[in-house]
Amino acid sequence: MFDSAVAWLTARGRTGQWGSEPFSADPARVERITGWAESGGMRIAELDGEPAGCIVLGPPMPYIPPAPEPELYVQALVTDRRFHGRGVGSALLALAPAEAAARGVSLVRVDCYAGDDGRLVKYYEGQGFTRTEPFTVGEWPGQLLEMRLGRASQDPIG
Repeated sequence: MFDSAVAWLTARGRTGQWGSEPFSADPARVERITGWAESGGMRIAELDGEPAGCIVLGPPMPYIPPAPEPELYVQALVTDRRFHGRGVGSALLALAPAEAAARGVSLVRVDCYAGDDGRLVKYYEGQGFTRTEPFTVGEWPGQLLEMRLGRASQDPIG
């Protein structure tokens, strides 16, 4: 799925988010994804019997300061581009506030690439997240967003 997303982004000249090389060709990325799969926080969506997307829920990424309260963090979200436009990302993101509520947590956060035209930030806002802090990791521009469960419970998929 990650390779599919990188190929799709690269074909559109949008290499700032994840570069142009497949994740499967980078041992560090393979190790990270393997760790997510083993963490218990990875959820896979299927359509027509095929893996269509995944979300990884857990603690914040190492480059993000911890929240001052308990939280659930969206560590990764990716969809296989073959299933573009079928609501896979929205369905997966709806799992985050549901799992947070089940854990008694009222804060869900996510970070994303904030470069180019900011389209990814707008996507998360459309899913019910609110911008909090911009940040950079090296030259990579990012945006931290949050969802408070009070708002999420009114409309969990934006």
